[in-house]
Amino acid sequence: MFRPAALFIGLRYTRAKRRNHFISFISLVSMIGIALGITVLITVLSVMNGFDREIKTRVFSMVPPVTLTSNTGSVADWQGLQKLLLQYPYVTSSAPFVTGEVLLNFAGSTQPAILSGILPAEEKKVSKVADKMVAGALSDLQPGEFGIVLGENLAGALNANLGDKITVVTPQVSLSPAGVIPRFKRFIVVGVFRAGSGFGFDRSLGFVQLSDAQKLFGFGDNVTGLHLSIKDVFAAPRIAADLRKQLTSSASITTWADQFGEFFHAVQLEKTMMFFILLLIIAVAAFNLVSTLMMVVNEKEADIAILRTFGATPRVIMAIFIVQGGIIGIFGTLLGVAGGLALAANVTAIVNWIQDVFHIQFLSSNVYFVNYLPSEIELSDVVQICCASLVLSLLATIYPAWRASKMDPVESLRYE
Repeated sequence: MFRPAALFIGLRYTRAKRRNHFISFISLVSMIGIALGITVLITVLSVMNGFDREIKTRVFSMVPPVTLTSNTGSVADWQGLQKLLLQYPYVTSSAPFVTGEVLLNFAGSTQPAILSGILPAEEKKVSKVADKMVAGALSDLQPGEFGIVLGENLAGALNANLGDKITVVTPQVSLSPAGVIPRFKRFIVVGVFRAGSGFGFDRSLGFVQLSDAQKLFGFGDNVTGLHLSIKDVFAAPRIAADLRKQLTSSASITTWADQFGEFFHAVQLEKTMMFFILLLIIAVAAFNLVSTLMMVVNEKEADIAILRTFGATPRVIMAIFIVQGGIIGIFGTLLGVAGGLALAANVTAIVNWIQDVFHIQFLSSNVYFVNYLPSEIELSDVVQICCASLVLSLLATIYPAWRASKMDPVESLRYE
């Protein structure tokens, strides 16, 4: 015999015999239970990863990682500040902006909006607004032409199309012989963008050329601040803290985490809790494995006694049943991983097919940000699930194996 005795006997015990079909059936049920638990866990976590990816795509495509403004309300000599910031190794690019709250009026309809003045060529370096255009182009914003790019929902609320002239009203006022009147200016719609639902970007944002915004809001040559693009967006809080130490006290630095950090933390917490809740499915299957091995131990009582009389130590007896339980756990884990990866990779197509066949809509973009079921498989999740399954399976074998090792061979053979 060229293999360890415990391994050889443990493998023999996993095979079905004519007199223990029921035990083999229970072992198969335990294996299938572990496999189903792992399949469900991998699929659910992959779907949550998909939602997390879609949310981050929407946020990071519109919200710069770091925003630098001033406590005074405007930043002078922004060109010099831009050159200074680009000297930092973690800053890859920057773009100036002027922003303010306005009212947009067209054809008797009035909508509030946040208007940002940008340099289109610079803005492409810090956000992906240019890639979200569904009509026109961001580069159509030319200085002095007073063009405006609107979010799709905002343009729809105004019923405005390309070429329409809308009136932009600002909170600033102007003095005239008639008294104090709001400052307003007509802009021509030159583009429409679609950032996706969920965060209201399409409903509340508009873009104009930087110099036009400076004239509209009375900024002169100043800007509201600078948007910064960095190498690692998740390092934004640390980078912001570093910049606060190196810049003047009048500088105000915010990050995407200040606005959306709690939301992402909630998503991550939900994913973690879902992992532990669904892990209970595997734990139930592992508990079933305890019952299976206890039945095997009772059925193999005479065999255990004979092995003990031939010199097998309690450690060898324990190893035999740990091998048997471990094999069930390993094969159940492998089947579960294969099923989970296959289902997670095709869950989007499967759900879309069900929706098309039965003419139902499971997901609405007004509630779930997307109207389909996204999925993204992460290797770290698969590894963690496999480790958890194997650990639970091995823990389930300890008590039955210990009971087998403590059997008295004399008592077991007395009635044989």
